[in-house]
Amino acid sequence: MMWFWRSVVGKLWFTILLLVSCVLFILTVLLLKFFETYYVQEAEKELTQLAVRVSEVMKGHEDEALARSIASTLVGNTSKAMIVVDQTHYWYLPDHSYHDNLPLSFIEKDQELRQVLTKQKSVKKKTYLSNVNMQNDRYKEWLIVGVPLAIEGGKHGAVFVYQSLKAVEDTTEQTKKLIYLAAFIAIVLTTVFAFFLSTRITAPLRKMRQAAFEVARGKFDTKVPILTHDEIGELAMAFNQMGRRLQFNINALNQEKEQLAGILSSMADGVITLNRDGEILITNPPAERFLQAWYFEQGNESEAMTALPPQVKEQFALVVKQEKEQMAELTLQGRTWVILMTPLHSQTAVRGAVAVLRDMTEERRLDKLRKDFVANVSHELRTPIAMLQGYSEAIIDDIAATDEEKKEMAKVIYDESLRMGRLVNDLLDLARMEAGHITLSYESVQLYPYIDRIIRKFQGLAKEKQIDLSAEFRSADVHLLMDPDRIEQVLTNLIDNALRHTDEHGIVKVIVEHSGDSVMVHVQDSGSGIPEEDLPFVFERFYKADKARTRGRSGTGLGLAIAKNIIEAHKGTITVHSKLGEGTTFTFTLPVRQQ
Repeated sequence: MMWFWRSVVGKLWFTILLLVSCVLFILTVLLLKFFETYYVQEAEKELTQLAVRVSEVMKGHEDEALARSIASTLVGNTSKAMIVVDQTHYWYLPDHSYHDNLPLSFIEKDQELRQVLTKQKSVKKKTYLSNVNMQNDRYKEWLIVGVPLAIEGGKHGAVFVYQSLKAVEDTTEQTKKLIYLAAFIAIVLTTVFAFFLSTRITAPLRKMRQAAFEVARGKFDTKVPILTHDEIGELAMAFNQMGRRLQFNINALNQEKEQLAGILSSMADGVITLNRDGEILITNPPAERFLQAWYFEQGNESEAMTALPPQVKEQFALVVKQEKEQMAELTLQGRTWVILMTPLHSQTAVRGAVAVLRDMTEERRLDKLRKDFVANVSHELRTPIAMLQGYSEAIIDDIAATDEEKKEMAKVIYDESLRMGRLVNDLLDLARMEAGHITLSYESVQLYPYIDRIIRKFQGLAKEKQIDLSAEFRSADVHLLMDPDRIEQVLTNLIDNALRHTDEHGIVKVIVEHSGDSVMVHVQDSGSGIPEEDLPFVFERFYKADKARTRGRSGTGLGLAIAKNIIEAHKGTITVHSKLGEGTTFTFTLPVRQQ
């Protein structure tokens, strides 16, 4: 039932019904007042005329009996008359009715009515005769009209004509019945009219409500049919226009959002958005790499990225407190990051901050390379040249006394020339690779037997150094399309480096796993590790982490640079993670291509 009163139909029905009721009530009051006034005035007029005629009849006829008979005929049965000559001589007309007679004492006691007898003045009065024995209309209102009567001999009497006003009440009751009937008809018509309006007003409104719910659910192309050209039709037209505008705005916002997301994802700088509590809201790929490096350094690489380095937290606290941008520099896993954090303002306070992380490692690396390149090349070439020069001078100066010593010196000269040749060949190979002139011979290789064969090649060296060299396969075997000779060159370099930098009783493990559409190979050792400041430079030419390394353990410093170019030529990636004193992990990823 409550839905009816809450609906437009119920409210409209009640409003119209209330309006009709108010009109009927006012009309009833006015009609009743009009009928009462009009009937009383007419009754007064008739009774006055009747009283005057009775007075004239009684005055104009000497025969009293004849005059009373004529007067009785004039009075009729609807009225009563009382002719008073004196206190002892009065009679009633019609004289055959003994009931409802007005006693003379009532007239004498009434101040207005007795003026007719005392002052010869005409009087009209409405009164209740509750104290008079009136059989039929004792408690009804009566109208009494009195006129003076002139009698022979100088006497003065009066004629009183009175009549009950019950007819007025009967008329009022009939009027009320008519009004009740009109009210019932009005209610019926109002109900019919209200439900008729429901089909013309509420039906389009219900369709608009349904369309509004559809729009709220995201269906902005919902249309409302325009059935009329009145205000409801204009409302439907405005609703449809609003839907089109919302669709346009939402599309514009989505495009802007996608554009911003694309810009954010393609940025070289990392971006991290934080709320006021320091929780991460938005990151882009460079920022995720920054966080992954932080988690790896803390030893919880597999945990969700919810924490920040302490330096970043302190910087965020300063931004919130001082409400101005702050700059800091942080080094993680050998990479240098410059962090510029700016506050995000709401209407009244700081609601968070946005941090832009710029990887300055390349700039630092280039600076270091410019300083070290000449020194490294000079160092790598100076040693074999100096040895060639020294032993050559010894042979020329006949310092070697015996043929055996001369052969030993010649052997040293030969070995150093081979070393210089390897260095020159590696430089040439690296230059060709960096110039994009590398040629790969792709073959379908069953990966696990291929890895086992390479590991067996180093088992002799591993046993000699008492190092545990093993392989771990974490997924099913796959056939990989690659250049087996080049990838063997990469694995040989990585395993050889791991064995040379791992002490006795250490562990070197090759881990292979299939991840999505790529294969990941990890070469992990428990060796001395790489200093954090050297991590960005391990894939550069002539890089050697141990500057005091002996010649017997040292290579040319080009192996990792060549390995990186080979992996990138296979459309893969190679990375390194290391902690000083705990070990190093080199990881390269190769895509799985369809044959």
